[in-house]
Amino acid sequence: MKFQTLDLPLRKKRHETRKQAPKIASLIVLAILLSVISVYSPPLRFRKFSEASSPLDSLKESINTSLQSLPCRPEDDGSQPCSNTEEGEPEARPEIVEKCDLFAGEWVPNPDAPYYTNTTCYVIQEHQNCLKYGRPDLDFLKWRWKPDGCELPTFDPHQFLELVRGKSIAFVGDSVSRNHMQSLFCLLSKVLYPEEISSTTDESRQWKYKEYNFKISILWAPYLVRSAEITSPIDKARSFGLYLDEFDENWTTKIEGYDYVVISGGHWFFRPAMLYENGRIVGCLYCPQENVTHVTPLFSYQRAFRTAFRALNSLGNFKGVTFLRTFAPQHFENGTWDSGGNCVRKRPYKRNEILLADNNLEMYKIQLQELKIAQKEGSKRGLKFRLFDATKPMLLRPDGHPSIYGHWPSQTVEMPNDCVHWCLPGPIDTWNDFFLELLKREESEKSVA
Repeated sequence: MKFQTLDLPLRKKRHETRKQAPKIASLIVLAILLSVISVYSPPLRFRKFSEASSPLDSLKESINTSLQSLPCRPEDDGSQPCSNTEEGEPEARPEIVEKCDLFAGEWVPNPDAPYYTNTTCYVIQEHQNCLKYGRPDLDFLKWRWKPDGCELPTFDPHQFLELVRGKSIAFVGDSVSRNHMQSLFCLLSKVLYPEEISSTTDESRQWKYKEYNFKISILWAPYLVRSAEITSPIDKARSFGLYLDEFDENWTTKIEGYDYVVISGGHWFFRPAMLYENGRIVGCLYCPQENVTHVTPLFSYQRAFRTAFRALNSLGNFKGVTFLRTFAPQHFENGTWDSGGNCVRKRPYKRNEILLADNNLEMYKIQLQELKIAQKEGSKRGLKFRLFDATKPMLLRPDGHPSIYGHWPSQTVEMPNDCVHWCLPGPIDTWNDFFLELLKREESEKSVA
């Protein structure tokens, strides 16, 4: 909304003032009459001005107050959010992370999205390439996250690369963690692509943006603790043995030199598993054995995060900042992933339409509890553990999954309806809006210190 200012004429010549004296006298009389009328009329519901302020000051204050009360969101026509700064004054730097909870908010329309496509980014995995496989509705791309009380800036690839110049980031987790990293690659592709520098051919890979001396890695650790697939011929469920009190050296031996670690985990903990502590079986999940204690996924989930954080706190040379990226709920409806469940919604939920409940709520609480313990222990060594809350925003996005659009209809795949991973482009790109703001916060704290 644009307001025009009134230019008051300058009175440069004294005789012009004399000529206008009768007019001025008339205006004074009119003003007195209006004042008398206002005394005997019902009070108008305008803002009460200070008696010490001039009429122009009062008018300016009234307009500024009105501007501040306007919702600063993009309009339906795509116009930019309103600004409360006066023309000619520098706009204040948004104090987002200090005065606003980035993760409490709602999804609002964003006509400018997406910021890349499957034709401009070549690192999109097939089962997340929803546009390639014919997803007909594109409205799921036209939303952005609006925190309560502030704005979350759109990801700026130039700013991000400058911020991480000479640094390194590791994503530790499963395929959703990789999904997140690939979203970051696509957003950065507007500037440049990295060069892969992996020395292995397994799921753990490395890339480097040589122009910025910036390294980024995915360290495959779906359970975060030591695990091994059970190869028994009688085990047709592809169970895993989880050693809940033992470090997963596939990532713990490689993490010490990283500046930032984004750790996450979730969906793998619902697979069949035999659970071990102190070298002995302490329970199982979905196992056929009757002489073993059957537990819920929450049992292994809590112990795995506790061990993973203990690993980070025990590494003598680790000086990095750890972000716990809380899990993103799946959205299967009318069945589970292997019994016909699907996700066919075409818009986000409003926050009053769905609640975090059942396993989703318990897993979220476990992550927050274990993060708090890790923060307390880490503070003894000066280590930082931060919350990167993806749970609350992504609970509201049942429309953002590939569903049937991660493969051709004729293909046979393990998960025909994917309601776990996220389309690229899609709502997962917002995770990197969050990530950039969290990194800016860390750099701001360093500069203050």
